[in-house]
Amino acid sequence: MTHQRKIAVIGLGYVGLPVAVAFGSVSPVLAFDINPKRIAELKRGIDVTQEISAQALQGKINFTCEKEALNHADFYIICVPTPSDDTHKPDLNALYKACEIVGPYLKANDIVVFESTVYPGATQEECIPVLERYSKLKAGVDFSIGYSPERINPGDKVHTLSQIVKVVSALDHETLEIVAQVYGSIIKAGVYRAPNIKVAEACKVIENTQRDLNIALMNELALICDKLNIDTQEVIKAAKTKWNFMPFQPGLVGGHCIGVDPYYLAYKAKQLGYRPEVILAGRRINDNMGKYIADQTVKQMIHLGSRVKDAKVAVFGLTFKENCRDIRNTKVIDVIDELQSFGINVLLHDPIADKEEALKEYDLELLEWDEVIDVDAVVLCVAHQQYCALTAEAFAEKFDNTRLIIDVKAILNKEDFAAVDIQVWQL
Repeated sequence: MTHQRKIAVIGLGYVGLPVAVAFGSVSPVLAFDINPKRIAELKRGIDVTQEISAQALQGKINFTCEKEALNHADFYIICVPTPSDDTHKPDLNALYKACEIVGPYLKANDIVVFESTVYPGATQEECIPVLERYSKLKAGVDFSIGYSPERINPGDKVHTLSQIVKVVSALDHETLEIVAQVYGSIIKAGVYRAPNIKVAEACKVIENTQRDLNIALMNELALICDKLNIDTQEVIKAAKTKWNFMPFQPGLVGGHCIGVDPYYLAYKAKQLGYRPEVILAGRRINDNMGKYIADQTVKQMIHLGSRVKDAKVAVFGLTFKENCRDIRNTKVIDVIDELQSFGINVLLHDPIADKEEALKEYDLELLEWDEVIDVDAVVLCVAHQQYCALTAEAFAEKFDNTRLIIDVKAILNKEDFAAVDIQVWQL
């Protein structure tokens, strides 16, 4: 499927860069970001997120931080972060800024498509007014709007952009067909035309809300199993023998999607006078898991006769998920904070997280593997492939006297570790 549109992608993070690269593989694309350092690295073939190869960055892509270059485009795809603030309210500042940047360059018949996750109604209620103010044009008359929720899964080399069905929507049917045609040029799995923008916005937030709630259910099961003194993983293993059981796993739920999107939906629901009980209950459970894991670490250490105050505990993994460098909204921080509240010295290691970013964002020092020694316990938080490949003997070298591993993701074989006198506790 071909198109005649001149594409500009605004925001080159975990979502925007794969979009720009995909379009750049078939036709010229302008790739814009406000961060000059990011642009300089991409021009040299370096993606610090390690999601895109140097070869893939050599497509028909013009990387730039010069706003004036946007004047040459007529199809703008906005892919900026939409986090939540400390009170769990949507933070749309990056989205507003992107609209301010694009607005002055809009011309008649241009199309702006948003991929950033928002609550239903935000595109028309929040974004269009900013575009109109800075362009002095009218949406739906002079230019048009589309919305296509991102479905990028960082660290996943199988479910890539082109292999995932793309939901598209727009203000009107004519725009919808153009948006579908443009995305159809890069999406092998095909496009799905949503009837309107609100449906597409809602589609995105409920995808992640559903996943959040399913994980919350398994986390609550883990809490109950602990009180029953039975193994959560054995329960899940048995339940999986039924054909329609969904084998979600308990664990920490962070990141910029699953840990945020439910709050976007809840925010809009409360604006409309409805309090979403189930959604917020799931969030409460998941938000408290970091504290629970740290408390269990201390409990197991005491059972083994270990000191707690001034103990050394290694935390393995800082990123919000396995095999991904992204540390935004990682719930490992909750584990670390709670451990430190007991007077424990935390030694932090992650094989792929960026040391400078960890220091800047969380004031935490990432140690090298060989620097983590003589610990009283290990909390294995993230199932990076590097950790999964380690032997029980490799972990054994890290301990002083007590030999305890808190295996949050249940990736270790307990029998292998029992053979080297290491007790493994799994969520």
